[in-house]
Amino acid sequence: MDKLFIVIVVYLAVMNFIGFYSMFSDKNKAKKGKWRTKESTLFLFAILGGSLGSNLGMRVFRHKTDHWYFKYGMPIILILQILLAFAIIYCVR
Repeated sequence: MDKLFIVIVVYLAVMNFIGFYSMFSDKNKAKKGKWRTKESTLFLFAILGGSLGSNLGMRVFRHKTDHWYFKYGMPIILILQILLAFAIIYCVR
């Protein structure tokens, strides 16, 4: 396998773990009335490649699902990233 491919896969795995964990962590903080993660930070993790993990975290932990900008924004980011990945793969061929 190409080293660049491995680096990209590892990067995306880490970002998706961070996205998933950030939803878990923020949900727990909300339950305990503690300091919360900024919504812009949650979106930043998704935009930087963690959109799948963020979406899964939203669903699994039922977190931020009542906010329209999360309910629709996170899936839109994921769809755009999937389309970008297919476009890159198509252009590289």
